Amino acid sequence: MTQTVLITGASSGIGRGLAVELAARGYDLGLTARRLDALEQLGQEIRQRHPDRRIEVRRLDVTDYDEVPKVIDDLARALDGLDVVVANAGIGGSGPIGHGHARTDRTIIETNLLGAMATIDAAVALFQQGQGRGHIVAISSVAAFRGLPGSAAYSASKAGVAMYADALRTELHGTSIKVTTLTPGYIDTPLNEHLTRRPFLISLDKGATLIADTIERGVSASIPSYPWKVLSRILPILPTSQIAKRYQTHDSDDPK
Repeated sequence: MTQTVLITGASSGIGRGLAVELAARGYDLGLTARRLDALEQLGQEIRQRHPDRRIEVRRLDVTDYDEVPKVIDDLARALDGLDVVVANAGIGGSGPIGHGHARTDRTIIETNLLGAMATIDAAVALFQQGQGRGHIVAISSVAAFRGLPGSAAYSASKAGVAMYADALRTELHGTSIKVTTLTPGYIDTPLNEHLTRRPFLISLDKGATLIADTIERGVSASIPSYPWKVLSRILPILPTSQIAKRYQTHDSDDPK
């Protein structure tokens, strides 16, 4: 039976790449983003390559918290249920603390963290009340491993996503709802293309393939696993002086 996947933030970056990859693997898709025109173009491209796939697109700003459950329920009806919900929508930006970025920081937290929480909350309600099963995929970031200078709000938002998913995993232990947390490193997307340093950068195609593989395995992991699995243990204990040498506070270093 064909499985269905909902992806938020599907108009560009990881969301777009993952949609293309999953369609090629035979999944039907529910795609959401703020830019409906970009979603419709993506849907047309996927249908041309894979005419048997069902593709439903909906405009959604994940910070419109009342609208999130409505759109998720609507896509579940249109696709005869949802098997996987990928909370992917996110933005980068910000800058050094103390330089008046509070308004930008608020937008980052509202989109990356509160938007993901709203998405996951609505998906869990759908799975518990309607289907009795499902798979939640929370897209965090390697920025959750250690607060990155110049990207404090981004790091905080992604650490929050990881902790929220961790709490959910415990709440749902022993049920038929799986929770996967993915922590991508630097994948070549518009979110980070402006950066001067993108260590261990991989292409979007490779990143989408690895993410799809990991979702299918149903495990939490860094993308790619090496070297980020090792660095996830090293970064939290690395002396602050070493972090300070590597990162300049005037340069944002948002991964993903």
